[in-house]
Parts: sequence; structure tokens; C-alpha cells
Amino acid sequence: MRVQAYASVARGPFLLLPLTLVASGAAAAAWSGSFSWPRTVLALVGLVSLHMAVNIFNEWSDMRTGIDLHTERTPFSGGSGTLPAGGMRPRTALVFGLVCAGVGLVIGLWFLIEVGWVLLPIVIAGAISVLAYTDVLARIGIGEMAAGFGLGAGPVIGTALVQGGGWNMAAVAASVPAFFMTLNLLLLNEFPDEQADRDGGRRNLVILLGRHAAAWIYAAAGLATPLAIVIAVLLRVLPPLSLIAVLPSMLLVKPLQWALSDPELPVPIPALGANVAWNLATNTAMALALIIATYRPSG
Repeated sequence: MRVQAYASVARGPFLLLPLTLVASGAAAAAWSGSFSWPRTVLALVGLVSLHMAVNIFNEWSDMRTGIDLHTERTPFSGGSGTLPAGGMRPRTALVFGLVCAGVGLVIGLWFLIEVGWVLLPIVIAGAISVLAYTDVLARIGIGEMAAGFGLGAGPVIGTALVQGGGWNMAAVAASVPAFFMTLNLLLLNEFPDEQADRDGGRRNLVILLGRHAAAWIYAAAGLATPLAIVIAVLLRVLPPLSLIAVLPSMLLVKPLQWALSDPELPVPIPALGANVAWNLATNTAMALALIIATYRPSG
């Protein structure tokens, strides 16, 4: 079996997201006075494994339900196409996903033993997001919310917690924009897949509310992201330097133009790309701002 097939079903290019989330959470913990390189690296391995599992289970389920046979793929949505093309057997993909989920679970349990029960809600929520997202959560109208927490807010807070310093408001504040951005990352990608998802039994926001209402939710979450950062700085929960994380929101121009004009039209590919870049750039800018604020000389 080619390595490329495994990388494709895991959707390798999208695995930059957990890197930025872990960086943001670890930087928030460092700014609050607690940081460990080994624990940060272990958290990254665990989160990447869980993200891979979600992607693989999604590919396996979409092949099983027939969604993958009817999606109009873009570079950012519609799956990898590996299973329909015969690049990997569905059963092999399922086993691969279970192995990745197992790695993430073992790491989560180790952290639970080391850090304590304070981490339990994050571990439980993460497990539910991984195992139930595709076949349960995405079919009852809460898939976007689950993604926003499971691959957004939760990892930022969880990474900060495993540093050993307990809860801190900086990590919570950094997790709010991460929640909105991951929600939007999934939501915008659902528009091109609307008909295939509908035929396959999915019940996401685009299907439940219609394209116009879902587009308004996208716009609201997009605008809430920089607003959350500004509010956190004004409340002195985040350092003033964190305002640089507002700058990547300029990338929202193309997605918002589409969302607020005529969302009945197909989402332009540049808008889909800008949506991904905005997500990664904002998390990265937040991490860099917190690192600089932590280590720059005082006075």
C-alpha cells in the first residue's frame, strides 16, 4: 500500500491545523507561567492522531454511505477521493482510523493520570468528537459546533492544561477565536457538498437552515473572531501584542463578499482557500504574540 494513500485519507495538508492549535495553547500557558516541551510535543502527537482519525473515519463513512461517489471535489472540500478511486480498501481505512484514534486515546489517558481530573471533560469531549462526529453529530445538526470545540477551543484549552499549571484565562480567551474559526472552516466547506450530504443523510447547518441563513452564521462567526480577541485584550486577559492576531481577518474579504452577496452561487475557490489561510494564520499569530509577550525583556 502506497504511503501516499495513507496520507490522502488522513488529509495530510489539513494537519497544519492541530499544530497551530497546540502552539496557541502552549504559548498561552507559557505566558501564564507554565510550559513543558515534552508535554507540548506529546500533546501535538495526540492531537494530530485524533485529527487524522476524524478525517479517516469521515472518508470511510462517506464511501460507505455513497456521499463520496457524488461530491464535487475542490482542493478544500469533498474528501480526498482515495477510496472511490480504489487507492485503499475501505476496511483498511477503518483499521487505520482506529489505530490513530487509539494513539490519541492512550496519550489522553496518560495526561489524565498525570494532570488529574481537571482534564477529564476535555478527554471525554475529544473522544466523542472523534468517534461520533461523522455518523452521529453531523447528522443531528451539531457537527459544526462539535468541530469548533473538538478541533478548535478544546485543543487550545487542553494543551494549556497539560502543561501542569491548571486553568488559565489566557488559554480560554485564545480558545474562543479558535472555536469560531474551526466552526467556519467546516461550515464553508459544506456548501459545495450540499447535495451529496443531503442525499447521504447528513443534517448540517446548510441543509437544516438553508444557504442564506448558514451564510449569515458564517459571517457572524467570522466577525466574532477578531472581536473576541479585541475584547480579551481590553479585559487584560491577553497581552496587547495579541492584537496582531486580528490582522489575518483581512483574509475574510473574499469569503464574506460571497456570503453576504449571493450564497446560492458556488463558493469561489479563492474564498475557500482564504478561509483556510485565515484560520491557520490567526492561530499562528496568536501563538507568536504570546511567545513574544512571554519572553521579551521587561522595561
